[in-house]
Amino acid sequence: MKELLVFLENHTADILADIETLVRIESPSRHTEGINRVQDAAQSWLGPLGEIHRHSNKLGDVLHAHIRGQSDERMVLLAHVDTVYPLGAWTELFSVKDERSHGPGTYDMKAGFVQALWALRAIQALERQPSRTIDLLLTPDEEIGSHVGYPFIEELARDARAVLVLEAPHTNGDLKIARKGVGEYVIQVRGKAAHQGIEPEKGRNAIVSAAHLIQELVKLQDWKKGTTLGPNVIQGGTVSNVVADNVALKIDLRIWSAPEAERVDEALRRIQPLEGTQYEINGGLNRPPMEPSDGSFKLLEQAQRIANSLGFEVGAARVGGGSDGNFTSRLAPTLDGFGALGANAHQKDLEYIHLPSLPLRTALLAGMLLDEGD
Repeated sequence: MKELLVFLENHTADILADIETLVRIESPSRHTEGINRVQDAAQSWLGPLGEIHRHSNKLGDVLHAHIRGQSDERMVLLAHVDTVYPLGAWTELFSVKDERSHGPGTYDMKAGFVQALWALRAIQALERQPSRTIDLLLTPDEEIGSHVGYPFIEELARDARAVLVLEAPHTNGDLKIARKGVGEYVIQVRGKAAHQGIEPEKGRNAIVSAAHLIQELVKLQDWKKGTTLGPNVIQGGTVSNVVADNVALKIDLRIWSAPEAERVDEALRRIQPLEGTQYEINGGLNRPPMEPSDGSFKLLEQAQRIANSLGFEVGAARVGGGSDGNFTSRLAPTLDGFGALGANAHQKDLEYIHLPSLPLRTALLAGMLLDEGD
């Protein structure tokens, strides 16, 4: 492991240069041109390492690199290339200051892919071979639900020995053993319009009915179980002298277990609207919870052993945000957080990665690819 670390320390500037290349290509979700430019760069870099498959899509291409290992058993690496920031949102696209590199997607999660790239380059440079065949998948739409990426993720995860997700670790460096499931509901509340001043009694106020719905749905939260429902977007009404006849609500759901998702869904759909109004409920669970398994705990033990050999420690974190690992934990042992150390994901002009940790975290990933485990 030490020779891997030495190699990567000697190439820290090169790792950062590749991160800068990707960060300077703005690639917000649905911006096909930017996403495909990132995939072009990734394809050129990964080409010398293995077999490349590229799948076109109107939201941006999916890139799959297949890299032969010592056995036919497969290990899957997952990353995404889309970011949450609109074009031109950042004051400065890329900057380095006080051991931090700032830029859109540095932390979430272009640096994670570059670390995987350099883990593979280090293994090749030292004339070694991964213990298992590697399937590295770069998807274009994780930030908006992974509808494009999901079929590829599921196909590769099925029958894989392990899935390592290249999202960032917890802010203290711990790997992520569990993530909450994520759901979204879109609810249309329909009432009846009337003149507010002349005959309001003939109307049925959709906003009042929506307020009733919100009061009822927040009762479904269970703080002890970590179940939350956020009515975070509401739009409705026309002008102040017309009884509102339509409201749209968007609800964010977070749960730790599948039974909780079922409980909430059933109870939400049983809520009765106020007289003269209607609720049309669409949506549900988008990402199932990433629940730990015996296999994922074994992966964690393996990572902890490798980290110790490199001179640091990693623990196990449980976090509220979802990732593509949520899709794979029921199919294969999954461990998340093999990306770059840093902070402030989704925060304009603040998101950053911690530069001194780049070679160390990359060496950890390389060690996972080389180590045979149990």
